[in-house]
Amino acid sequence: MSGNPIGWFEIYVQDMDRARAFYEQVFAVKLTAIDAPGGELSMLGFPQNFEQHGASGALVKADGVGSGGDGSLLYFACEDCAVEASRIAAAGGEIEQEKMSLGEFGFMVMARDTEGNRIGLHSMA
Repeated sequence: MSGNPIGWFEIYVQDMDRARAFYEQVFAVKLTAIDAPGGELSMLGFPQNFEQHGASGALVKADGVGSGGDGSLLYFACEDCAVEASRIAAAGGEIEQEKMSLGEFGFMVMARDTEGNRIGLHSMA
């Protein structure tokens, strides 16, 4: 393996419209439709730039795949995680852990999205 170990992520959702509204509001981005092979999935992709470090991914609605578990945890990179955290409740999510110091490793916030998925926010400021 070379480079960063994560190349893509998927956040499974039950209600695509609700999840889209949450992520677009919290991160102030526009998600775009992704054509899934065979048309079996509904996917909305996060913005991506292949010239920069990090991974992009998508919200995914698929039959038989649920959301709300604690099996995966994604940390979204932020300039100041308190900014995105301040939008979470208004977008329908909830904060589990307010911004806290990680010492030399920056700061983090732990939250739940509208689908019950746990997400992390990370920043150096």
